Amino acid sequence: MTDVAAEDAPRIEPSARVLLHDLAVRRDRDEWIVGRMATRTFVALPAAGARALELLGDGRSVARTAETLRAETGEEFEITDFVRDLAALGFVARIADRPLPDAEPPRASLPWLRPRHVRFALHPAPAVLAGVLLAAAVAVLVRRPDLLPGYRDLLWSPHGSLVLFSGAAAGWALLLAHELAHLVTARAAGVPGRMRLGTRLQFLVMQTDISGIELAPRRHRMTAYLAGIALNLSVASALVLILAVTDTGTTAHRLLAAALLLALMPLPFQCMVFTRTDLYFVLQDVTGCRNLYGDGLAYARYVSRRVTRRLRPGRSTEAGDRSAEAGDPSVPLPPHERRAVRLYSVVLVAGTAACLAFMAAVTLPVDVALLVRAVRGLGPGHSLADTADSAAVLVTLGGINVLWLVTKWRDRRSRSGPSSP
Repeated sequence: MTDVAAEDAPRIEPSARVLLHDLAVRRDRDEWIVGRMATRTFVALPAAGARALELLGDGRSVARTAETLRAETGEEFEITDFVRDLAALGFVARIADRPLPDAEPPRASLPWLRPRHVRFALHPAPAVLAGVLLAAAVAVLVRRPDLLPGYRDLLWSPHGSLVLFSGAAAGWALLLAHELAHLVTARAAGVPGRMRLGTRLQFLVMQTDISGIELAPRRHRMTAYLAGIALNLSVASALVLILAVTDTGTTAHRLLAAALLLALMPLPFQCMVFTRTDLYFVLQDVTGCRNLYGDGLAYARYVSRRVTRRLRPGRSTEAGDRSAEAGDPSVPLPPHERRAVRLYSVVLVAGTAACLAFMAAVTLPVDVALLVRAVRGLGPGHSLADTADSAAVLVTLGGINVLWLVTKWRDRRSRSGPSSP
């Protein structure tokens, strides 16, 4: 919970009663997930914290809440500090007769879209339909393996600019549909959701913040996490079925094959859980971790510091080893989380290193070569078609890289600004 400066902390008398905002609560293993959907602020509380929240919500004073907890558990609790932390999180509307200032709620994408409009997204029928489509497509591919796309299917036209523009348009349309699937299913579960551009290592991505889905039932959570993947698979399956009845060698067949490959290309990326993809959130939910990425990163840094300390001659003392063990950030975690975090940290380090190595060895050289070739194609002595093609490459490839840089800078700036509770 967020520390509050002494001068900003609300004064809390033992006799004061607390008015809480509308909070949602869900039990998860040995803890309780508590959150306020309006501000998308959520926290995990132990059983005693959830009970204190219940007592305060029933209108008991701070002192009476502490007495009740002491009678029920035999332990002393600092309810005053607990209420102060709740206020810092924005969960408290009023203490005694003093209303507390409220934070501006974050904007949601497509605010006109109401849960009742998209309730069908959580019905089993769409999942069944997606499964039927996928099964039919697999059956067709078993009989017609020639329909499986290859990278040459993307080169459906001899004009590179046409290939780039059509690929970019189709790719971004599929990406938007992928994120809309997340937004729609989350909205059906009562979660506002917000779509925005983001970065994952060297990748420019569109991401949907569905904070609050943690409070939904597991089936709804899994539906929201996997909705994008299901959308891609459904589109790809439908394209396979259409390809099966389209004459080969035609422009329509080539375009459909290119679209099929574009629909399938994002799926391997989803397996890169070290970049917090859709499957990462499934993994985090299944393992019962609160912040798998953050805890895994902290543990990886701890191991890195420990290895560095051991490699320094004359620095590995027994006292230093005990200090390093005490600094292990995974130790306070429950056993099931500790195991998952330590395993994930290995995947995180190995996957990140592999991605950065691929960028240095392949992506950057290819981008530089294409940009240099495009710049040379703008010089004198080239035809109008060559000049237009080079300009298209510069606009498409250069624009994507500039957009990545702008998005990265924006995210870094927002993280370095004042943090909300």
